[in-house]
This record gives sequence, structure tokens and C-alpha cells, in this order.
Amino acid sequence: MLREDTQVATKLNVRWLGKVPYREALAIQNAMFSQSSSQHLLLLEHPHVFTYGPSADLETNLKCDPKQVGAELVKVNRGGDITYHGPGQLIAYPILSLEAKHGVGGPADMQAYVCSVEQLVIDTLLELGVTNVGRFDGYPGVWIDPKSKFPKKICAIGVRVSRGRTMHGFALNVSTDLRYMRDHIVPCGIAEYPVTSLAELGINVSLQHVVDVVAKLAAKRWTNGVIDRHDVAWVPLNEDLNTGSNIQITERKPEWLRPHVTLGAEVLATKKTLRDLNLVTVCEEAGCPNLSECWADGTATMMVLGERCTRACGFCLIDTRKPLAPDSNEPLRVAQAVLKMKLEYAVLTMVARDDLADGGMSHVAQCIREIRKVSPDTKVETLISDAKGTDALQVLFNERPDVLNHNIETVARLQRQVRPSAGYARSLSVLARARAAGLVTKSGFMLGLGESKDEVEATLIDLASVGVQIVTIGQYLRPSVEHLPVVRWADPTEFSTYAEFGEKLGIKHVEASPLTRSSYHAKRAAEQTVSVELVSIRS
Repeated sequence: MLREDTQVATKLNVRWLGKVPYREALAIQNAMFSQSSSQHLLLLEHPHVFTYGPSADLETNLKCDPKQVGAELVKVNRGGDITYHGPGQLIAYPILSLEAKHGVGGPADMQAYVCSVEQLVIDTLLELGVTNVGRFDGYPGVWIDPKSKFPKKICAIGVRVSRGRTMHGFALNVSTDLRYMRDHIVPCGIAEYPVTSLAELGINVSLQHVVDVVAKLAAKRWTNGVIDRHDVAWVPLNEDLNTGSNIQITERKPEWLRPHVTLGAEVLATKKTLRDLNLVTVCEEAGCPNLSECWADGTATMMVLGERCTRACGFCLIDTRKPLAPDSNEPLRVAQAVLKMKLEYAVLTMVARDDLADGGMSHVAQCIREIRKVSPDTKVETLISDAKGTDALQVLFNERPDVLNHNIETVARLQRQVRPSAGYARSLSVLARARAAGLVTKSGFMLGLGESKDEVEATLIDLASVGVQIVTIGQYLRPSVEHLPVVRWADPTEFSTYAEFGEKLGIKHVEASPLTRSSYHAKRAAEQTVSVELVSIRS
């Protein structure tokens, strides 16, 4: 059923992403659907949400005000009427490349694919001990007691297939609060038959166990059992990563991690310009090892919105006291610095400002506008927070920075320990939305926190699959004894290997070395990426 000419057709990339808002998961799906040929199976939960397709009859089938029951209402491009997603329900989104029904170039066999999804759910339920499960003639989904007078629906299925690619999928009720489907909507527009769940049937299994079964059977069905699975940690804490952990690196810092600092005239001139204009740089605040190299080149990454962050990531040196109000004059001072330093390429980063309604996006957008007023030829890269995944991101997208950078920071399994206020899926969704807006996208992560080779490669696969064009990879350096410990020093050859792997996936530029940081060689990376895209378009 799956196309064999795809980039990773022989491997199913299974990702357990945890609890993900519907709109964020949809952004990731859309990106993987359109930007990639990889085979992915995204497994997750949603917060309370009602979704509906174009043909839904909301007047009849929506029986409540979604806001009053703590749910979102989202229109999506799929078949079917209104349905519900929420905690205790396993959501599966297969994003696959299908074979053509009648030879190369023809449409995919959608009916066969839907049957395949249904059978995956049926086989899962059989393995979990549900024997009276199957299809119910004339009705979509998977049913309990389908041949009786009183069948009950346990799984909703709604898929989209276009140009041989699939998205959307199924929702299996494990321990779902069924009141949302019984009292607040007519699920899938089917009023005459009720819904049920594994818990209601007396099958008391954890969501994690159901995920394990689905992942195994999906890979067996779609990629001959070949699977590459990576999970956001199910349990929030991992003692191996906690500050004060017994896992402490004992050998001295290798020579290749000892930056050579030279405070020449150019460095002092850059420092004076920034001080005169009362500007903060992440170079100093985060203790960047490349400060003297970049400043000697007359460049600096300016950090806007103050020097206090509302998050407390375990790797970061930035101050976490209560932040001050944004300085309305800061965008103008940033522009003056760009002009005075004659920058051809300016990098703006920011502290996370969860205290602000828009996460600080309008302030960063104003900085871009001011720079372009005084120096229209200067390229601007923005390294931003996730703004909690809100629509405020669009304010910045509308200013069209030349590069939109948002760091994923580490592999999926370590996200909750390394940056507990952020998330793997949310970061992928920010990058996916930026790419959908037509921006050049960039991300970065660290080695040395306990990740494996397979996890690093999986992260690169996921970044490539949502269309990220530039990636930076560097060694984590512990800022203080209060921060996460370094688990290991990655050898320089590893960075070269990962750069080669990422670029084979289609990432345009991977900047990888022990001392690489988010803005290191940013101008060169952007120029190479734009050049590669222009060559591709012309050819």
C-alpha cells in the first residue's frame, strides 16, 4: 500500500507527542503532509476540542456552547460531521505516501487505505482483549457488537488523501469522558447509536499500553514491522537529568571546547556601541563561547524585551526574576545600533515573555520595522519564543523576517526535563506554521544532555519533515552548578556526521560543531540556503 520510492519508505517514524492542542497538531500534520515524503505516525492526546468537516450539520449536531464546557471548536478539511477529542482518547495521525490504485501517476486507493486504518484499530482492540469488535455496515468507524441490535461506536475515523499523501486518522476511546459525546454533540452525526470506551467495557489499560500496541501493529501493517519510535517522556521527571544528579561528567573539558577569546579593537568597538545604546546581547547574557569571534566581525545578537525570562529552562543562564515592562524605545535603539555597526545581517533574539498577552511578538515585529526604515538592505533573523503557540505568532510572520528561528533545544524524550515550559510538538508546530507562511525556517539543539544517536537522527527527521531549512547543533556547556549537568562531551566527528545526515534529509544547511550556537555563522547559513533555493527554482 505504501509507495516505495519515498525517502524513508521502509521505516515508520512513530512519535508519541503527549497532550497537544488540536491546532498545533494540525500545523505539524499539514507540514509533514506537504513538505515531506517521510512515513510518520503521530500519536497523542488533545485537550477538549470539537472538530467538524465542511459538510457538518452544526445546527443539529452541536448541542452546547463549546466555551462553556471548556472545549475549542475547530473546522478542518476532512470528511465527516462533528466529533470530539479529549483526554483519555488516543489520537493517531498516519502521514503516509500511498501507492497509486492503477499504476504510476494515478490516484491512491482511498477505500483500501480507510479499510487498512479500520483494520489496524480492530486488530489493536482484539489484542487488548475486546472480542466483539468490527465494522458496522453503512456507518464509518469501529464498533462494539456491530451485528447486534445495540452496537456502540468506540473509534471515529476521518482521513484525507491527496496526491497520494494521507493525513488525519482515528480517535480511539480509551478512558474518555463520554459525557462530551453523549451530552454536548451528536458524534459524527449518528444520533441512533451510542459511543463507548475501553474503560466502560471493563478493559482497564493504560494509554501507554494502547500506544505500544498501535505502534507495533501499524509498523507491521505499513512498513513490514520496521519502526523508529521516539516518545516525549511519559513521566515528567528523570532523576538522571535533575540538577544535583549523580550522573556527573568527570573528565576535564576537552581542548576543542576551549574558545580562544581575543578582546581586540573591533570587539571593544562593538561593546561600546551596544553600551551607548543601552542594549542587551544574548552573547553576554547566555555566556556564548563565540562572543569574541562574532564581535570581532562587527556582529552581535541583540536580545530584546529585557534581560529577564519568564521561563526557567534547565540549561539557560538568563535571569528568571519578574521581568520589567517592555521598553517602547528599544526598537528604535536596536535600529540605531544596526545602522551604526553597518550590519548586513542582524540577529534579534528575545527572552520568553509569557507575562505579555502576545508573548512579545508585536515588540519584535516593531524592531524589524525600525531596522528596515533605517537600513532597508539589512537582512533580519529572529530567534523567538513559542508564544505558547497562540495566533500572536502571525503578528511576527506578517513582518516576514528573512529567517525565522525557533530552537527545539533537545530530543523528544528530554524535553520535559530540559525545558519544562515548552514542548517538542509545540516547537514543531511553530516551525511548521512559519514555513507555511513562506518563511525561511531555522532551528537548533544541543548534544551532551543524555541523548542517543537514534534520538538525534529522529529529531533531524522531524525537523526536515516540517520543512526546516537551517539547523544548528552544538555542545551543551553547563552555565553553573545550579543547571543541568553535562552527561558527556560529544566528539567533533559526531557533529560532522549529523550535519551530513541532516543535509541528506533535505535540510539546506546544518551548522554543527562543539561551539556552534544558534546565531553562529547565521549570515553564511542564510545566504547558502537562499542560494540553494534559487538554484533549485531555476533548474
